[in-house]
Amino acid sequence: MEKETIVNSLLKSQVSLEAQFLYGSNYTFMVVCQHQGRSFMAVYKPLQGERALWDFPDQTLAKREVAAYLVSEVLDWDLVPPTVFRIEDLPLGPGSLQIFIEHNPQAHYFNQADVYRQHLPRVTAFDLLINNADRKGGHFLLDPDGKLWLIDHGVSFHTEEKLRTVVWDCAGDPIPTPLLADIAQFHSRLATEEAISATLLDYLSEEEVNAILQRANTLMATGYFPHPPEDRRAYPWPLV
Repeated sequence: MEKETIVNSLLKSQVSLEAQFLYGSNYTFMVVCQHQGRSFMAVYKPLQGERALWDFPDQTLAKREVAAYLVSEVLDWDLVPPTVFRIEDLPLGPGSLQIFIEHNPQAHYFNQADVYRQHLPRVTAFDLLINNADRKGGHFLLDPDGKLWLIDHGVSFHTEEKLRTVVWDCAGDPIPTPLLADIAQFHSRLATEEAISATLLDYLSEEEVNAILQRANTLMATGYFPHPPEDRRAYPWPLV
């Protein structure tokens, strides 16, 4: 399906619970979506299933999943599977719906390093922009066509520096020129196109959207990927 069709189907489909993902801090479900004669799988994260965190506002993680998808789209990096926030007609109330990516569940960052290596600069830049506090090795998916997808971005977009990731391979390297150009264009669009900022403000606070601009500015000004911080934890747990 085309991306626009997927998004529309996620918003309008009939949704039924299929299974629950047992690993993770928050309730996450596999669901079956049916729309206009099509049936497909999606990942459903209801707001009421979120575990409260001391440093993130309550019941905002599902919305951050959508914000990560939107940032990926504005960057034109196509890293995050189509994701929507839906209020009505969901089994356990409002939450995010993300198209399920067929993949090998045994494959992850640590045992597929050579496969992922070419993607790491873009992945690193993306996580820096969204301030991802939980990039685990299992958040890399390869679909049957070999395309890379990134998942699980609910703990992102904090205004304080929170980056925790297993991907520090690029630390100290110059950011590739094409990525810097994409970041500059992204910054310009977010700063000047009201429709983009307004859409993000449906899912993030004004301070959080401004912080994205500040992080983009920092990347453009330095031109280098940062080293892991020494004054706080730089890795998620568990690693996979």
